[in-house]
Amino acid sequence: MLTIRLLQSSDIPPIAAAFAELGWNKPASQYEQYLSEQEAGQRVVLVAYSGVQNLPILDFAGYVTICWQSHYPPFREANIPEIVDFNVLPRFRRQGIGAALMDEAENRIARVSPVVGLGVGMTADYGSAQRMYARRGYLPDGRGLFSGGKPVQYGQSVPVDDDLVLFFTKLLT
Repeated sequence: MLTIRLLQSSDIPPIAAAFAELGWNKPASQYEQYLSEQEAGQRVVLVAYSGVQNLPILDFAGYVTICWQSHYPPFREANIPEIVDFNVLPRFRRQGIGAALMDEAENRIARVSPVVGLGVGMTADYGSAQRMYARRGYLPDGRGLFSGGKPVQYGQSVPVDDDLVLFFTKLLT
């Protein structure tokens, strides 16, 4: 059984605990900020819970957020909403939860925009996401790599870390 719904304040402790258990730096304050932005209409945070049918206990499985006004200048200038910070806990991967979260995010975006954007990291840690986005029809936006929010120039050396990103778009209609 899979449940996808908007982030609520009661979700924050189990989400932060799940990522702390993995050793990932995703503190409760991050989700408190997301909730504040959701309440202000700037962001939507969709959370997924998985459980066994007919049992009342559901486990946090993952989330995705939609930023209605992207921080990436080409998306912001074109009013393209951006899918940002998409995570499915490792033990819930390859069960369709990520696809269900993306479907819901894309459906919500399609109500207000014919195009969705997202950025993906360039290290192997992002390999599953890179493949999933390609299978879902996302194409590079043609502006090349960005690092630290700035375009990478030919010959430039940049750190290969979570800030090294390639942006993609998908036509939803």
